[in-house]
Amino acid sequence: MSKTGVMICGHGSRDEEAVAEFQSLARGMRERLPQYDVESGFLEFARPTIQEGLKKLMERGVTEILAAPAILFAAGHVKNDIPWELNSFAASHPVLSLSCGRDLSIEPKLLMAARDRIQAAMETAGGGVAAADTLLMVVGRGTNDPDANSNVSKVTRMLWEGMDLGWAETCYSGVAHPRVDKGLERVAAMSFRRIIVFPYFLFTGVLVKRIYAQMAEVASKYPGTEFVAASYLNDHPRVLDTLAERVTGIAEGDNAMNCLLCKYREQVVGFEDAQGQPQAGHHHHVRGIGTGHDHDHTHDHGPAKEPA
Repeated sequence: MSKTGVMICGHGSRDEEAVAEFQSLARGMRERLPQYDVESGFLEFARPTIQEGLKKLMERGVTEILAAPAILFAAGHVKNDIPWELNSFAASHPVLSLSCGRDLSIEPKLLMAARDRIQAAMETAGGGVAAADTLLMVVGRGTNDPDANSNVSKVTRMLWEGMDLGWAETCYSGVAHPRVDKGLERVAAMSFRRIIVFPYFLFTGVLVKRIYAQMAEVASKYPGTEFVAASYLNDHPRVLDTLAERVTGIAEGDNAMNCLLCKYREQVVGFEDAQGQPQAGHHHHVRGIGTGHDHDHTHDHGPAKEPA
């Protein structure tokens, strides 16, 4: 008799707090999916690795695995790295049936979770500043995949219109432009009374903490503007609901990503040479090496495009 398990695939971090938050999310998934044997693992740094998690499931008698990436958008990690890890394991264990889900993507539940984080930050900051005098800065991770970067901009637009704020901008923590410091300097000159900085990330980590530090540095130059840090998504109930839906989507065959603007499938302007590149993992050298490591892995597997 077959037994089905679920593998929650995380990115991994050098930051122990980020690892603990992911593990909290994994516990939440076990509560939401009691019908499955649920395991989790990381692509880089932290342990267990994805392949170690898959092995644990097999050792517990699982013969069919539904692998769900706990990652917001489909860039290199979802399109290349995680599938490579899964396919490599499946090739070594042919008796195993292994299927992969899609990224969390742009989802109404996640927009609601983002709204809740932003509203909570505004409530903590206190009243007295109208929505029209408030600017929202959404900070994305930043990748060398223009489709993933554009999704962050879409999230920004939907939050701006949905929350009726004065204005909204997008910047990125790395690889893509504008970067956080330049983006915040630009909006600080717009004379809004309040700027909400919202990292559109699942968990804390080196990058999120750097975003808040950069915000504080820019804020010190503009004492007349109130800078407010909003929390990232973390294990918001709607995040857990969305990830659970991705798992059930695999079982129902609803696990295809949107490939219309994928640079590996189509000739996207400026990225024509990426079409047809072979799927390959890029994290062998940092897989399972532990947290707190001083290796600086920027994920920049291609040149960043400088702004004109």
